[in-house]
Formats: sequence, C-alpha cells, structure tokens
Amino acid sequence: MAPFASDDSTAVTDADELRAARRRKAARYVVPVAVVGVAAATIGLVPALADSGDPDLPKISAQELIEKIAASDVQQLSGTVKITTDLGLPDLGGLENSLASGMESGDGGSSADPSSKLTELVTGTHTLRVAADGPDKQKLSLLENAAEYSVIHNGKDVWGYDSKSNEVYHSTAPDGAAAGKERKEQEVPATPKDLAEEALKSVDDTTSVTVDGTAQVAGRDAYRLVIKPKDSGSTVGQITVAVDSKTGLPLKFTLTPAGGGAAVVDAGFTQVGFGKPAASTFDFTPPKGAKVTEGKDREGADVEKGPRHDPAGAKPEEDLGKELDGLKVIGKGWNSIATFDTGGQGMPSGSEAGGDLGGFLGSLGDKVKGDFGSGTVFSTRLVNALMTDDGKVYVGAVTKDALVKAADAGK
Repeated sequence: MAPFASDDSTAVTDADELRAARRRKAARYVVPVAVVGVAAATIGLVPALADSGDPDLPKISAQELIEKIAASDVQQLSGTVKITTDLGLPDLGGLENSLASGMESGDGGSSADPSSKLTELVTGTHTLRVAADGPDKQKLSLLENAAEYSVIHNGKDVWGYDSKSNEVYHSTAPDGAAAGKERKEQEVPATPKDLAEEALKSVDDTTSVTVDGTAQVAGRDAYRLVIKPKDSGSTVGQITVAVDSKTGLPLKFTLTPAGGGAAVVDAGFTQVGFGKPAASTFDFTPPKGAKVTEGKDREGADVEKGPRHDPAGAKPEEDLGKELDGLKVIGKGWNSIATFDTGGQGMPSGSEAGGDLGGFLGSLGDKVKGDFGSGTVFSTRLVNALMTDDGKVYVGAVTKDALVKAADAGK
C-alpha cells in the first residue's frame, strides 16, 4: 500500500514540506564545506600555464614583481576570463537542484543573489565577461549556455540579474573604494587579480617566491611569478601568476595540489583590452515582469523587511556572525588551521537528519576518532575540514592527520 492515500492531499503536502525541510537542513551542513573549499583554495595555487610563447623581457626580481602587482592601477578594462575549478567535491546528487529550485520558489531568497549564484564557480569550467571603469562601475557576467547571469555595480546600486529565472536582486553600496572593499569581502574571488591578491597575503617566511621565466597570455607579454610552501605538510603545491609586463595586472592564475594531477584552479584572460568601456555597459533596468528582491543594507538588514531568518529554522544572520566571533587560527603559514565552535551543532545523526538523509551526509565524509572524541572529515583535492560530533570545526589546506592532531591538542 502507498504510504499516503491518493485522495489525502493534506498528508501529501505535509510529506513534501517535510522532505523539503530535510533537504534544506542538509544543505546547511554540506554547502558551507563546498564554499570553504573555494575560499581556502585562494591561499595558494599552481602552474600549468598554456604559454603561447616566451617573450624576451628585462630581468626582474620576485620582490620587484610583487611591488609591480601592488602598484598596478588599472582603472579601465574589458575582457573575457575562463575559469576551471576541480576541487574534487563529492557528488551531491539532487541536492544542488533542490537548493536552486528552493531559491527560485522563494524558500531561500533570490536566484539572482550574488552570494549564492557565484558559488557555482566551485566546480566545472565557466566563461566570465568582465568590464570596469573606475571604482564605481564594474560588471561581471557568467555565461552559461543560452542563459546569462550578471552582477552590475554602478554608483550606489548593485544589481544581480538571472536571465534564466528572470529574477533581479538589488542592494546598495557606499561609493568609491569602500564599495570595492565591501564587495571583495562578500564575493567569491573570480578574476586572476582577485585570486592573486588573496595568494600574496600568504607570503611570509614560510613561503618561496621566485620569477620563473615569461609567458604570453591573451596576446600580452607577462612574467611568471611562482609562490609555494617551503615546508612539507600542506596540500598546496604551488601558485603561478602570469603578470602583465606593462600594467602589472595579473592575467592568469593556476593552482595544483601537492599531490599532483590537474590544476585545482585555473583562471585566466583569453581576451583583454584596456580601453574605456561604453557607459551603457553599466546601465541596468529590471526587465518587464521580472521578480525583484531587495537585498541587505550596510547594517545587515533587509532594505524593506529587517533581519532575515532562514525559513528552515536557521538562526538570523546576525546571530551566526556572533557564533563565528571565536574563530582562531592554529599554526603558521601554509600549515595553518582555522577553527571555530558552532555551539554544539555537530553533524546530524540518522534520526535528526531523517533516516536515509543522515546516511547520505555521513557518506560525504570519513569518520575519524581521536583524543577529542569522534567526528567527520570532509575532503577536497586541496582543503580538508573536520567537524567533531560536539560541533567544533577545523579547516585547512593540510592533511587529515593534521586536522585530527589539531583537534586532539584543542581538547
């Protein structure tokens, strides 16, 4: 017999809502691991540059090249970026589709929200069209088959538009450099310049930095800057950044793990120009019939409705921020591990997650034990994350054993 009578529409509706709630609950555990993987990947990345030539350029030291990147002040450009990411994330089955459909139906916000849409860059190959005209005008478009997703910043307005769902996301930002800083804090790094800036933050006495010849990228002569750990133990192999010899702009960024194999992140311009984009490039008016969602203001509240709450029962965003105030970093340089306490909310058991869903979540990671107790390690080709059963999290571009050792030391 079917679990529900065919004419019992109320029971069927309740069952559908229950399954949807369970999927959303699972997403709160699984998706952050994927996002952390991308964020952590930007601390170090490796070469496989498809050079189209070795231009004869004046000699330059690594320090001089780093200074050249820091001094780069390209205000106007337009071009196309190809980015390939292979973190080796587990197959999430239909979970990703469930999240997308939930967003489009209004359960989790807008499908045009940049904070969720740009996480698609965590896997696969994508083509981005970029344009900039000073600190107040930027546009990034993600091209996907017949659809297009764009983020447009023009003055105080920031727009996200998803042509597939015909949804628009709108928020405001302060003018000038402050706006650029705020967006960088909120967005997934997507261009070679974004990635290079994050990688250079890791340069310290645990890092080897050298200039390894020249390359030609998007028809431009470039130097190759190589950044890699001095010590063993990190899962990071090395980073290669192709730096434009004239402007100092990073043109290509490639990463591979210490274990070898294909690049984990490979992002580079396939075409770039430094002329002033047409003013119309940054114009945007919501299309007729589009669903428009107002985003957050600078204080973190919705423009119209105040602080947002997760419909599946998650805590308000402001409370989540307080929970992560205790984030600490263990170790130094490439072997450092970030740790924080979720407040006792560890991996859900089978009963908490809903039968088969508990087993599904468990299958995404490896169970480990130590002096700290027990937990689950989620792995990518570069980043490992340990979530203990009592809700503590350890994340780093280090081996699983290093995470267990850190958890034991923190007991």
